[in-house]
Amino acid sequence: MSKNIIFPTFNHQGCALRRICSFVRRDGRVTKKQRQALDTLWAVMGVDYQVKFLDFNILFSRTARVTLEIGFGMGESLVVMAQAESEQDFLGVEVYLAGIGACLASAREVNLSNIRVICHDAVEVLEHMIPDNSLARVQLFFPDPWQKARHNKRRIVQVPFVKLVAQKLSKHGVFHMATDWQPYAEHMVMVMSKTDSFRNLSSSGDYILRPGSRPLTKFERRGQRLGHTIWDLIFEKKS
Repeated sequence: MSKNIIFPTFNHQGCALRRICSFVRRDGRVTKKQRQALDTLWAVMGVDYQVKFLDFNILFSRTARVTLEIGFGMGESLVVMAQAESEQDFLGVEVYLAGIGACLASAREVNLSNIRVICHDAVEVLEHMIPDNSLARVQLFFPDPWQKARHNKRRIVQVPFVKLVAQKLSKHGVFHMATDWQPYAEHMVMVMSKTDSFRNLSSSGDYILRPGSRPLTKFERRGQRLGHTIWDLIFEKKS
């Protein structure tokens, strides 16, 4: 299966070359169940990276609204959302094999046909595989906050990235972000305020309560028990 996944070129620290990357590869241990899912389900739900725009109607064998989730982790929320919104299609982008294997296994357990996954750098996927004005929703839940000041430049939410997301969203499409790191939440609001492509759906101009469409994950429930606050942000693309 691994030969079917095209990875970006990495330096000795595990970061993708050609740009300041927002992630470091830490593949860790892939369980037997995850490996089996990778080997048997990639041909069904996996999408190889290529420098060619996808045709979502062909990819999902139907016409439907498409949500792109960037960095879906173990795929818990992605699978729950796809199950709850079966009339929509979901494309997930992740670079960690264990997470992709877990997501594929979970999707198969509940017989989902509206999920596809890509193993590659999300920025390159947006640039080269996602047609302009084609997405109903882009989700970015709990990205690496890069907490040290000298690493803030690695945060994926930056002005060029936001402009790219706007380019790929359809009219009135939404960009939904969530983080448990307040400085990153503040950074997100600041970056989003620098583009005129979006309007903040928060009545207070910053954050909203978690919408029912975003499921609670194990990670988030654990954080709640520890007293952590979660910040949700939803921005709509202007017409």
